[in-house]
Amino acid sequence: MSRSAPKGLPWPPKEGPWGQAGGGRRDAAARDRGDLRGFPRRPAPSARANTALLSTSKLVKVYRADGVAVEAVRGVDIEVAIGEFVAIMGPSGSGKSTLLHVLGGLEPATSGEIWLRGQRVDGLSTAGWAILRRRHVGFVFQFFNLLSNMTVADNVELPALLAGATSRQARKRREELLDELGIADKAGAAPARLSGGEQQRVALARALANEPSLLLADEPTGNLDSSNTRDVLRLLRRAHDRGQTILMVTHDARVASLADRVINLFDGMVADDTKIVPIPRGVNGVRDVLELRG
Repeated sequence: MSRSAPKGLPWPPKEGPWGQAGGGRRDAAARDRGDLRGFPRRPAPSARANTALLSTSKLVKVYRADGVAVEAVRGVDIEVAIGEFVAIMGPSGSGKSTLLHVLGGLEPATSGEIWLRGQRVDGLSTAGWAILRRRHVGFVFQFFNLLSNMTVADNVELPALLAGATSRQARKRREELLDELGIADKAGAAPARLSGGEQQRVALARALANEPSLLLADEPTGNLDSSNTRDVLRLLRRAHDRGQTILMVTHDARVASLADRVINLFDGMVADDTKIVPIPRGVNGVRDVLELRG
């Protein structure tokens, strides 16, 4: 049974495992491996950390430049349920991308808590976050971030291999994804020989290759024309329909309309958190503009 933290003492204690005496080095190693199953549990600060796939508490990210502190994320509390599609919107400089990067461990939080699958992960080391992303988190970026010296096939297979899949499993997963995304014939091509829309499809396939618990998408259509935007959104919706949990940053209300909820950020804080009510077919609205059949 997990013990509560003694009053006035930090949690977890600096020495010893969480909740029992001795073995702290072993627990730190498990935490650094990104092995959620190996994490000792502590009582959650609220029920949401046990029920949500992802949740944060009083999350803060401060940048320092020339001796000046800038709060990019200011005390953010959010939660994302399993299978939910959440869009994050806000004006330029509101902290959208910074929040996503902190949630995915690409940048460390200054303070606050991040919970993934019921376990606190904000204390992970850089190596621990890297392994956690391999196993549980997929990333899609606006500018693709594909490895230019590798083929499309290698770009997609790599995350699965790093997550522990065999070569055969990684190849099968890659073939399934590229076929579903309509670019199976591009497997042997270099990313530079693909159009922007095709590169984003490859980036999406790469993010889904290790079957992540959470897909983080940072302006996935921001660098695409309207035709490729529709294609990528169709693919994201298809993944969501199959149960994929998605947290997506976007500045486009038409793109956000595909989500279950929209969280609006302003000056690094949550200004609004609204569920989207689907508009019935035949009713004029934003969803009619982006009618994505397929």
